[in-house]
Amino acid sequence: MQQPPLAAFFSALLAEPRKIGAIVPSGGRLARLMTSEIEPSAGKVLELGPGTGVFTEALLKRGLPARDLTLVELETRFIARLQQRFPDVTILQRDACELSACKAELGPQAAIVSGLPFRNMPIEVITAIVGGGFSLLERGGAFYQFTYGQSCSVPPDVLAELGLRAERLGRVRLNIPPASVFRISRRPE
Repeated sequence: MQQPPLAAFFSALLAEPRKIGAIVPSGGRLARLMTSEIEPSAGKVLELGPGTGVFTEALLKRGLPARDLTLVELETRFIARLQQRFPDVTILQRDACELSACKAELGPQAAIVSGLPFRNMPIEVITAIVGGGFSLLERGGAFYQFTYGQSCSVPPDVLAELGLRAERLGRVRLNIPPASVFRISRRPE
């Protein structure tokens, strides 16, 4: 029998807290801010670490066609639940560090939405994920990342190395805990 979403979340949190990186699933306000700039006609969107599917649901509610959304989730506790909730969305059980090797499979992406806990990851892993993500992003595409801190969770050295910039879109104080959303994009040439 499949666990309810919160039970699956807390089971994963207890098993590997640094991998989950949150004390509760993200809230609806954070999901709306994270997805606010992604137009339904934008093209393909990649979601990294969808967990319980809060951002997935927000993207679909905005009108993004399910066929244009691909979820990359490593945690087995979330996969079956995501497949049940979003049967028309492509779900890949894969490590986000492998994104650059998935170019042929995934094709160009208009945007990436990330729920990954970068503050709990080594800099090499963050570099691999963000660099791999940008290898898939179309020109003008953006990588959306949230953090519980005040500054972007992608370190400035990584941004500089990859030729990127981060801009804060806003802060959701009513999320538990409060969270900031950043748009990461290529620096103008």
